[in-house]
Amino acid sequence: MLDRATPETREQSTDKPRPVAFRGAGFTPVNSRYAGWIALLVVLAIWQLAGSAGWVNPLFLPAPSAIAVAIYKLAISGALWQHLSWSIMRIGSGWLIGTVAGVAVGFAIGLSTLARGVGITFISALFPIPKIALLPLLILWLGIGEEPKIATIALGVFFSTAISVYSGVDAVPRNLIRMAQSFNVPFHAIVRRVIWPGALPSILAGFRITASVALLLVVSAEMIGAQFGIGAFVLQAGNLMQTDQLLAGVVILSLFGLAVGKLINLLEARLLHWR
Repeated sequence: MLDRATPETREQSTDKPRPVAFRGAGFTPVNSRYAGWIALLVVLAIWQLAGSAGWVNPLFLPAPSAIAVAIYKLAISGALWQHLSWSIMRIGSGWLIGTVAGVAVGFAIGLSTLARGVGITFISALFPIPKIALLPLLILWLGIGEEPKIATIALGVFFSTAISVYSGVDAVPRNLIRMAQSFNVPFHAIVRRVIWPGALPSILAGFRITASVALLLVVSAEMIGAQFGIGAFVLQAGNLMQTDQLLAGVVILSLFGLAVGKLINLLEARLLHWR
């Protein structure tokens, strides 16, 4: 066959190949340290400008400066710490009880055939029930006090934790488990060294969800039957049309949720150090 390539084509074909940029880095978004804070400051500045210029009625939406003054007065009077301490006690107790029970049941469902058949049926039937709707029944069972509120939070945390745990156990690659079994590794060692590290990302993601669930339930429970707590304070401020104090309570709840999120980030950085 005749070589139909022109001299220019031959010259181009003898050139060195052009380097191509590597495109297989995967989807690895980087968490910007300042973008979120800058956006938050911009929103607060616009909000403050709208309040100072009289564009928004302060009764319906107080300016950030008025909310900050309300938080300062609450802190100076001591009412903030009283309400916050009661809410933290209820959240901590309910979250701890629900998490311990949920982790135990979740691992049982993920590792046992009998527990899976029984547990998933009950979780599927009971999980959609709004837990705050059970508070009157829990008051009848446990009496008027802190027990019904803590039990309501524990129930909400339990179901979400159990689902995230057994989902994480199911997501562990089975070839790793089979390889450990082929080397006659004991069952407890497989759970501790293979299944637990593999399920840990899903478990920690569940902790983020259950922390929000506990915060929602404690506010709802305190609004229904509590004298002290952030939820009771927000409800009282709303009934008295003290919108600056109402939003102060909302800001405190937001800051509390942000602090819990930071703690979970530190926990992830410590436990998932191989990432």
